[in-house]
Amino acid sequence: MKCPSCQHNGTRVVDSRPVDENKSIRRRRECESCGYRYTTFEKVEEMPLIVVKKDGSREEFSREKVLRGLIRACEKRPVSLEVLEELVFTIEKDLRRIGNAEVKSEEVGEMVMEGLAAIDEVAYVRFASVYRQFKDISVFIDELKDLLKRSPEEKKSE
Repeated sequence: MKCPSCQHNGTRVVDSRPVDENKSIRRRRECESCGYRYTTFEKVEEMPLIVVKKDGSREEFSREKVLRGLIRACEKRPVSLEVLEELVFTIEKDLRRIGNAEVKSEEVGEMVMEGLAAIDEVAYVRFASVYRQFKDISVFIDELKDLLKRSPEEKKSE
């Protein structure tokens, strides 16, 4: 690795430690020529996960975008950021486990709704109302009825 200070091609690793929940390694390096110390990070390169939107356009999966939607749905609700981050992590892990390079936005939305239903019913309804773009109150009431049907079964398993 080249030294960022003198561009010499020889460095030695002074210290190595895992970071980011053992997903990457932080290395302290020292230039063999000038003695300059700097930090590098090493992590597994993951294949990009592409989301195919309803209009056919494609964009890379964004944890931050999913998390922002969850935070908005959980505003003023007793749901911690850690719980939401764990849900995003689980969703991404499940999408990658499927093994497809492309996934439909509907699949991502359904996974988010399924996760939110287990965490907070009010947040679920908020997210569903935006995600499903309810056209009138009857569709909204149908969604609430479905949630009520599922709710007792899920509470029994807890």
